[in-house]
Parts: sequence; C-alpha cells; structure tokens
Amino acid sequence: MASSASLSSPLHFPNPNPRPIFSPKPTKPTTLRPPAPITTVKPLFALPPADVDSATIAAIGGGSVAALAAALSLSDPENRRRLQAEEVGGGDKEVVKDYFNKSGFERWKKIYGETDDVNRVQRDIRLGHSKTVENVMKMLTDEGPLQGVSVCDAGCGTGCLAIPLAKEGAVVTAADISAAMVAEAEKQAKEQLKLSNGFSAGPVLPKFEVKDLESLDGKYDTVVCLDVLIHYPQSKADGMIAHLASLAENRLLISFAPKTLYYDVLKRIGELFPGPSKATRAYLHSEADVERALKKVGWRIRKRGLTTTQFYFSRLVEAVPAK
Repeated sequence: MASSASLSSPLHFPNPNPRPIFSPKPTKPTTLRPPAPITTVKPLFALPPADVDSATIAAIGGGSVAALAAALSLSDPENRRRLQAEEVGGGDKEVVKDYFNKSGFERWKKIYGETDDVNRVQRDIRLGHSKTVENVMKMLTDEGPLQGVSVCDAGCGTGCLAIPLAKEGAVVTAADISAAMVAEAEKQAKEQLKLSNGFSAGPVLPKFEVKDLESLDGKYDTVVCLDVLIHYPQSKADGMIAHLASLAENRLLISFAPKTLYYDVLKRIGELFPGPSKATRAYLHSEADVERALKKVGWRIRKRGLTTTQFYFSRLVEAVPAK
C-alpha cells in the first residue's frame, strides 16, 4: 500500500513588481517579460496512496516560499481527515480499512496489477513498488535459498511480494487489514502458483489472513512490512516496529516514506488538492526515528536501500538482532 501527494498543474505566482521597466533610450522601451513558471523537479514525491489521479507535483522556487506558506495556511486537511474518520466511526485504522476495502481496493488492484487502464502516475508508482519488491527479494536471496524459510508478509496487499516468496520455496504467511486485498491476493496466488487443483508439487500456497499489524502473532525467520508505516504516526510506528521485531527471529525488512523537509512540504502541497476521491492520511518517517525504534528493541540495521521513480520514493532497511 502506498500514498501520494499530487497537483493538477504547476503552481504560478504573480510578479511582485508588475510595473514595466524602461531603458535609458525612450525610443526603445524594454518589454517586461511575464514571470517564469515554476518548473517541475525530479524525483517527485509519491508514496505508499493518497490521490494520484491526473497529476504532477510542482517544486518550490525560492521566491515562492511566502506565497506557499499563505496557501498552506488556508487549507484544512485535518478537518477533511476528521470527517472521514467520523464517517467510518473510528480513527486512522478504521479509515484505512474502509478505504482499502472500497475505492482504494479498486485503485490499488489496478496499480499492483498488469492492466493498461492506469494513468501515467499510477503506472510510475507501479514501477516504483515493483522495484521495491525486487530489492527485497535480492536482499533475502543474497543470504541463501529461501526454500523452507518461514516469512511473514505484513500488509500483503494483492500478493506482490507473497507470491514471489512462495515461488522461491518460502513458507509464507501473508496478512492485510483489507479483506478485499486478501481475497485478491489469494486468487492471484492460486492462479500464478497453479495450486487451485491441490495436486501441484511446486511451491506451497501462502497462508492468507485478514489482520492488522497489531493482531499478527507467531514466530517467523523473516518478517517483511512494505509501505505500511505510512498509515501510522511516529508515536504508533515505534510500537509497530517493536511488535514486528518480536515476530522475527533473524531478519526484519521495512520500507517507509522518508521524512525530509522537501518531501514533507510536497506532501502538504498535495493535501491542498485531494483529488476526486478520498484517501488515507499519509505519515512520513525519518530514517533516524526508524533506526532508533529498532535499537530500542535490540535490533540494528544491516542493509539499506532506496527506490525512487518520478512519483514514488521509498526507503528500505534490513534489520537483524544486535549481537
């Protein structure tokens, strides 16, 4: 699951000095050029999903900071999120569950799938997410074969990671808060692993469960949680990281939307233009905060990775018990 901030067009700000400027020669007046538009800068911000329909993200020019601050002060994204929570009768978790069982499911089923019925932003996010999955698979297989290794895919979505893990011989438990996502993941797994008749001697079908992160239990050699922390504020993310670490015996892989000043501002710009459909609140996390949470429960980061496309940006870390 992912989240993105987007704008329908680059931002333009008026020239602060609209009076024409004349040269010393009165017969040759200098024509005042219109203010240059703010250009788009890459990589652009998008993450595990808010609205991504029809959009590009404008970067912030040095001279536009004051105007941007004024625009941000007029927005009220918190009120919009509060109304969402009231509609479903709960907080962030209930909003996420409702979203990914309804409109969010249809959107992300398309993004994670192979259909051509996606816009350029969704196609780019699909590419970014698939690169993250590839990086995870490389980190895991670099340590040796996955045959018989128990893996928990926490927040499995439509099975983008659980299925490749099963193909490598891992014994996979895959869970997601969305029943619709879990049903789609199981359907895809049966089709891709050719296990629907129950007689295949190939990979073992993953065990799929409808659970949120807090409800996961058991012990696994490896726990993987991709692009899910974006739904948790840092105060709750610390607890989630500790819980995931308690389930893992040897490895814990987490990807998250990195928090920097640049990406934080871009996310806030996106909140000014929420798009035609509702999405979940997006939380960014600094790498230092994630590392601190891991150290607190006796784990250390061993490997780091970064996936960037035009509209997708995700930090990946592999943690192991500290010796």
